Amino acid sequence: MGSCSKTIIWFRRDLRIEDNPALAAAARDGSVLPVYIWCPREEGQFYPGRVSRWWLKQSITQLDQTLRVLGASLVLIKAESSLAALLHVINAVGATKLVYNHLYDPISLARDHNVKQKLVECGISVQSYNGDLLHEPWEVLDEKGHAFTTFNEYWNKCLHEPFEPALLLPPRRLVPSAGIVESCSIEELGLEDEPEKSSNALLGKGWSPGWMSADKALNEFVDQHLLNYSINRLKVEGTLTSLLSPHLHFGELSVRKIFKCVRMKQILWANEGNSDGEESVRLFNRAIGLREYSRYLCFNFPFTNEKSLLQSMRYFPWHADQGNFKAWRQGRTGYPLVDAGMRELWATGWIHNKIRVIVSSFCVKFLLLPWMWGLKYFWDTLLDADLENDILGWQYISGSLPDGHALNRMDNPEVQGCKFDPEGEYVRRWVPELARMPTEWIHHPWDASIIVLRAAGVELGLNYPKPIIRIDLARERLNDAVSMMWESEAAARSTMSNGTNEVVVGNSDAIENLEIPRVVLMERISHSTSSSQDQRVPTIQNLKNGPSELKRSKCWEDEESFHDNFRTVNNEADMLRTVEDSCSTAESSAKK
Repeated sequence: MGSCSKTIIWFRRDLRIEDNPALAAAARDGSVLPVYIWCPREEGQFYPGRVSRWWLKQSITQLDQTLRVLGASLVLIKAESSLAALLHVINAVGATKLVYNHLYDPISLARDHNVKQKLVECGISVQSYNGDLLHEPWEVLDEKGHAFTTFNEYWNKCLHEPFEPALLLPPRRLVPSAGIVESCSIEELGLEDEPEKSSNALLGKGWSPGWMSADKALNEFVDQHLLNYSINRLKVEGTLTSLLSPHLHFGELSVRKIFKCVRMKQILWANEGNSDGEESVRLFNRAIGLREYSRYLCFNFPFTNEKSLLQSMRYFPWHADQGNFKAWRQGRTGYPLVDAGMRELWATGWIHNKIRVIVSSFCVKFLLLPWMWGLKYFWDTLLDADLENDILGWQYISGSLPDGHALNRMDNPEVQGCKFDPEGEYVRRWVPELARMPTEWIHHPWDASIIVLRAAGVELGLNYPKPIIRIDLARERLNDAVSMMWESEAAARSTMSNGTNEVVVGNSDAIENLEIPRVVLMERISHSTSSSQDQRVPTIQNLKNGPSELKRSKCWEDEESFHDNFRTVNNEADMLRTVEDSCSTAESSAKK
């Protein structure tokens, strides 16, 4: 196009100027108008949590400062519809083209398809680019042209596929588009509520959002920590892993840049015969591959945010117990490593990947809570909350993927604690009630003698809870649940093969429609969302309305006992039942 072309670049989760294909294309075409649209209504039930919105606010601020230096400031818009906002901006400046980088979660797929379709009908050129992955999801298929459903097969294919290694440099200068578009201030976007600011102030002491900080974090990790990544990734105490996931989620770093930096180290260590370094690179690249695979699954199977990939899991008898869900969230399960992880999550918005696996496994395998509940809680509380990664992790842990954990696999928190926190330092830090417990008993205080407990100042059932469920009983109930699942599926298949219309189902469909309790800082207006067909996606399930926001209860409720019988959800009344949400760990601890 000629220099008279006016292009709008629509920033989303690509908040950087380096290796940004959409920005590079816009800068080449002529004058540019950078736009960021905040549309809470379209997020539906996946409205970002407090710490995630704090990070987004800081990242947008830094991006705007950088774009101003390049010549074109970022226009911030708060809207009810992204499409309506884009049409308004296009008409205001007389733009002829829109560019953006791809997103792959179900909500974005439907929204982006609708935007592209409508704008093309209006005569606007729309171009989208790969700014988030090494390979687009539709590029990696098996020999029959089908999408892979196991990670190893997918990643092995990716490693043998060529990809564009050259990184795009930041534009030297941006020519701003003529025209007047009203822009919000960063405060007017409403990413941070007034009551949240005091808590958020602490986040800035440990984290530095923005693309410049992302570059520093990458260089520090590659130079100082990558060599020992294979060892450090198993240590749950400390910050020796990459800590790049929030930067990646918001697109402050491109995955291609990370892959290139790590690849250079891999070549260097291979020449030196450094096998430890090569193993660290292999494991780190595998972590990158899992992130790629999470986008791949969401694109090719866009229902995975609400349904298991394996159809047999629809018959699993989830135990939808609100009291157990509250105890898990608050770190009051009586299992020290699990409680430490959940308390760290609430306090900081961050937990080590190993701890994520352990607390997730406890949620779905010990308590038989629906994995969709855990996914939503992680989304609400994690600093690096990433829907695609969340979906992959929870489906994997719950056994909902072909290559996921075995259905009857149980990770004993006591054994996991001895393995990943052998000295008990992590538990002592986040569960101060057990600070004086001897290392020998720190991960299973219920086995300690009365004398040991008294010396440590621990009174089980008073200042620290007894185990919410015995390990042997949890194992028995999990095995029973798996047996019930197979029996229900067999009965359903038998009924269908007999040609009758009656279908026998478990409670998973009802669980998926059951309102998911969430912890909120203040009551918000719930927003609904809808989806439509997207190109390359054969079917998309209608996205449900987000759950109604619930006020926190104003008191610390007595810890509820674990019920002996499974509670299945089989009727409309149960599905629509509203449950008052419980108070947070931080709130209840303060009241104690």
